[in-house]
Amino acid sequence: MRGKLITVMPKSVLVIEDNHDIANLVMINLRGKHMRVDHAANGEIGLKMALGEDYDLVILDLMLPGMDGMDICRAMRSEKLYTPVLMLTAKTSELERVLGLEVGADDYLTKPFSVPELVARVTAILRRTGEYQVRPAADNPAVLKFDDLYVDVNKRQVLLDDNNIELTAKEFDLLWHFALNPGRVFTRAQLLDSVWGYAHDGYEHTVNSHINRLRAKIETDPAKPRYVITVWGVGYKFSGNGSGEGR
Repeated sequence: MRGKLITVMPKSVLVIEDNHDIANLVMINLRGKHMRVDHAANGEIGLKMALGEDYDLVILDLMLPGMDGMDICRAMRSEKLYTPVLMLTAKTSELERVLGLEVGADDYLTKPFSVPELVARVTAILRRTGEYQVRPAADNPAVLKFDDLYVDVNKRQVLLDDNNIELTAKEFDLLWHFALNPGRVFTRAQLLDSVWGYAHDGYEHTVNSHINRLRAKIETDPAKPRYVITVWGVGYKFSGNGSGEGR
């Protein structure tokens, strides 16, 4: 009996970047990894393309003529579009990076960047997104419940007291990783490696920003969290007696 031929669709990436040299460099290298890559040179066109097509990832420049990257990211999230966003920024201040994460970016890379690091970041984001999409595995549940918190990995849905909680793709991945490992303490470096797919010195504050935003959405009192607990001097753990369904 002949085996069934399985066609794997290439990952699709939208690059919104007004610098054509940078855009071409990114596109050449990602296409070299067998990805389908589209390009928009300004924010308005880029947002229209992001909303109109089903991309696996958007690489978004922060500084764009007209509509900048922050506005595009806000608009995507307000339209309930949770496609992962890798933000490119020439600004080196931590405030700018945190603001990008606050409006819904999943990761950022500061210009000038190395091409191998860009490709590694893109590959990590796509790999992690794919892993969470194909879960549950045989030994993992599809749904987890912790008191008033309900997490469904297939629907990528979170309910708190039966109210829908809107999380970015990376916020959901972080919560799901915690929820699968209640009580286990993770360092920031471990979370970067497990959830973001890489671990680099200097990027651990990315974890802090996502933890703060996640707490603001799922904790009744973020200053006194019930679920995502700080373990001082070590990292974070998820607290709760959950039940799993759909094994």
